[in-house]
Amino acid sequence: MTSAADIRERLLTPWRHGEAHDLRDLDITDPLDLSGCVLSGFDLSGTRFRAPVDFSGARLEGLSWFTGVRFDDATDFTRSMFLNDARFDGSRFAGPAVFSGAEFRGIARFDGAHLDAGGDFSAITSYGNFAFDAVRIKAPIEFTGAELLGGLWANRAHFEHEADFASTQVHGRLWLKNAVVQNHPLSETAFDLSFGYTYK
Repeated sequence: MTSAADIRERLLTPWRHGEAHDLRDLDITDPLDLSGCVLSGFDLSGTRFRAPVDFSGARLEGLSWFTGVRFDDATDFTRSMFLNDARFDGSRFAGPAVFSGAEFRGIARFDGAHLDAGGDFSAITSYGNFAFDAVRIKAPIEFTGAELLGGLWANRAHFEHEADFASTQVHGRLWLKNAVVQNHPLSETAFDLSFGYTYK
């Protein structure tokens, strides 16, 4: 049976290009603390974390795949740095999804994710496409001061409560078709600056 300590030991091994640890479909019951660590690549798709997860200040050097992951408790990616693609598509966050100050060097993919307690994406920087297709956010969320250099894809995103995009800059395509905030269409006027084409 794999534990949080086992995951930590494996992810602390030096990253090698083209390699990623296969950690799919696990059931982790104890807290995972990787705050401030330098991590190798991994695939945690389908894994369930029943206790808090802390990646704050971590440097994730390889692939970071959280596809279909369930986070049952607190999740902290504050000031984390993703040097390759970060995938959270189909994931579910029971507690707030906290990514404030995070840096995404590849794509940041959250398509189809459920953020049951909202989240904090303030001051993030995304160099690749920030994908929020069909995301459901059931509590307030903020992107204040975010800089999305690769554009924002928010097709069919549903923000059930407040969504704060103050001082947010989008430097690429801004796709807002069928995106809704509290049953009202999400407009490009919600963003301070948008330098690319807007599709709505």
